[in-house]
Amino acid sequence: MWNKLRRPLVLQNISVYTRYRWFCAMFRLLSLLLSLIVLSPAGAETRDPAQYFFQETFGNFQEEAELARNEGKQGVMIFFEMDSCPFCHRMKTTVLNQPEVQAYFRKHFRLFSVDIEGDLEITDFQGRTTTQKDFAFKQFQVRATPVFAFYNTDGKLVARYTGPTSGVEEMLWLGQYAAEGHYRDEPFARYKRDRRKQTARQ
Repeated sequence: MWNKLRRPLVLQNISVYTRYRWFCAMFRLLSLLLSLIVLSPAGAETRDPAQYFFQETFGNFQEEAELARNEGKQGVMIFFEMDSCPFCHRMKTTVLNQPEVQAYFRKHFRLFSVDIEGDLEITDFQGRTTTQKDFAFKQFQVRATPVFAFYNTDGKLVARYTGPTSGVEEMLWLGQYAAEGHYRDEPFARYKRDRRKQTARQ
């Protein structure tokens, strides 16, 4: 008798518990979707950086610097990376794939990537034959990645930034810092701090 009276209550409790679990699962899913919307620029189009950011090259950086001069650009930017670098991957999938970043950097620089572990033969800015890894390590002491290195049209290193940027805005600031010659007057950290202050006042 008692078991017969309890059965509907037990079934009801199970039903409530099931609905509760379903609600929790839906809430977590909704929270995840909202976080993705907040973290991603609204309606942002992304484009493959291999096609729209980096440019094709035969690996002769002396010629690339001369071409940058002939095209009226400020110089060459090299993205030092390696396959096992998670921060390099993050930059490619969250920043270098953004059209506004691609447009600005393509306008002002010739853009290339160098694998710091690569054995591919290249020609450096002085016309000497070397490998990617020797170019990175022996000439520019690149040990950690990513590194954004900016060279003027004479092949001289004028600015360097190690590590990923915090996002699109900071990447654009880095490009402006190099393209507009602010490296002559101040380090990037100070330039970035001033830009943040300007943005906060707007």
